[in-house]
Formats: sequence, C-alpha cells, structure tokens
Amino acid sequence: MRKRDLLTPIGITVGFIMIMGAILSSGGTEGFVSFLDFTSILIVIGGMIGSLLINFNMQQIKLTGKVLKESFNQNDRQLPELINLFIRLSERARREGILALENDLDDVDEPFIKKGILLAVDGIEPEVIHDIMNAEITAMEERHYRGRMILEKCAEYAPAWGMIGTLIGLVLMLNSLQDPATLGPSMAVALLTTLYGTVLANLVFTPMASKLENKTEEEVFIKQIIIEGVIGVQSGQNPRILEEKLGAFLSNNTKSKEAHEDESSFVGEGLNEA
Repeated sequence: MRKRDLLTPIGITVGFIMIMGAILSSGGTEGFVSFLDFTSILIVIGGMIGSLLINFNMQQIKLTGKVLKESFNQNDRQLPELINLFIRLSERARREGILALENDLDDVDEPFIKKGILLAVDGIEPEVIHDIMNAEITAMEERHYRGRMILEKCAEYAPAWGMIGTLIGLVLMLNSLQDPATLGPSMAVALLTTLYGTVLANLVFTPMASKLENKTEEEVFIKQIIIEGVIGVQSGQNPRILEEKLGAFLSNNTKSKEAHEDESSFVGEGLNEA
C-alpha cells in the first residue's frame, strides 16, 4: 500500500521559505524582487532540459514524471505484518499442505509474494526459487537506477548551466563597460544563474535522488525478507523457527515495541477475564 510522503514537499517548501526569508530580512520586498530574473531562469532551466534531451532517449524522458511522482510516495508496508503473514502461511502449509496456499493468494496484495508462493506451490526447488526472485530484484534495481539517473543528471546540469549563465553575464558586462547603466543587469544575470542552478541541485534534485536510492535499498531489504519467508514456507519450517529467523531482520526498537504491544494485549485480556 502506498501513501503520500509529506516530508519531501515539506522539506522543499521549508528550504525555499528559509531562503526567501533570509532575502526579505536583509533587503525587504525590493531586495527580493532583485533576486528574480527571467533571463537567468531561462538559461538554467532551458539549458538543463536541452542537456537531458541529448543525454536520454524519449522513453527515458517520459519516465521523468513517474520518477518525480515516486519521490512523493512511500510504501506503508510494516515488517511485523509481513512476518505475521508468512507465519500464517507456514502454519496452514504444515496443517493442510503447500497446495492449500494457492487459495490464500487473493488476500495478498504484494505481487512479489504471490510469485514466490506460486513457485513454491508448483514444487520448484528452493535454490531455483531463490535465483528467480533474486533475478527480479536485480532487474528492479536496474529500473530504479535508470529512473533515478535522470534526477542525478539534473543535479549535475543545473549548477553547470548556472556557471554558463555566469559566463554569459560577465561577457555582457565586459562588452558594456562604456555604459554603466547595463552593468547592474549583466552582473545580476552572472550571479543569479549560479544561485538558481545551485539551489535547484542541492534543495531539489540531489535530495530527491538520494531519497529514491534509499527507497530502493529499503525495497531490496523487504524483498530479501520475502524470499526467506517463501523458502521457509516451502521447506516446511516450523512457524516458530520461521518467526525467529525473519525476526532477525527487525530492528531492536521494533522488537521492543512488538514485545510491549504483546505484553499490553496480554494484560488487557487478563483484566477482561477478571
């Protein structure tokens, strides 16, 4: 299940608000207006888009919107719930046989889990299941990398085009030394393009690319747990042993929280009985 990741838009918004606040506190509204320059924006954004069109093919460019959207989403999958699912599957497999699990697949939302259980039901060897599912993980990592690479390239191109805009502004300024009235606008172009490019790279593109990389690592970690769960269910492991095995993937904080919730539930049941 996916839900909105509010930290990404909040972080970007807070960053821009802090920058604008610093400008307003120093120069007021007039000072803020002086930091807006259409020519500088055109150089940075236009140059960056041009570089992306050269660097990537059309199919990859079309993925840009999907990649950006993914930066604002997060998986709401909880590891304890995932482990409990495999414990239930293991208990039913030992009680009714591995073929009985095929009827439970309608209640499973994760396609990766469904695929693993179907492979187990078909009687595929554990080593083969491991290889097949790991191959899918490798393919997923490659897809994520290709999508993330667009943001990483944006983070490279934005400051570079900011420097190009600076050079353009300096050339315009040197060509107009005889006219003092043009020195200010030319210098503004020279400095603001570097500012725009650096802010976009460090506040938008680089953090979003890093967040996508973290999400990929988290997804790989969860899929590795799923592989261990599927193989444990197929090999007929004792549910308690499987629980201990998969529980090793949980952090100490999560284990402590689960133990506290179990203790609270036990106490609550005792009071109800009393």
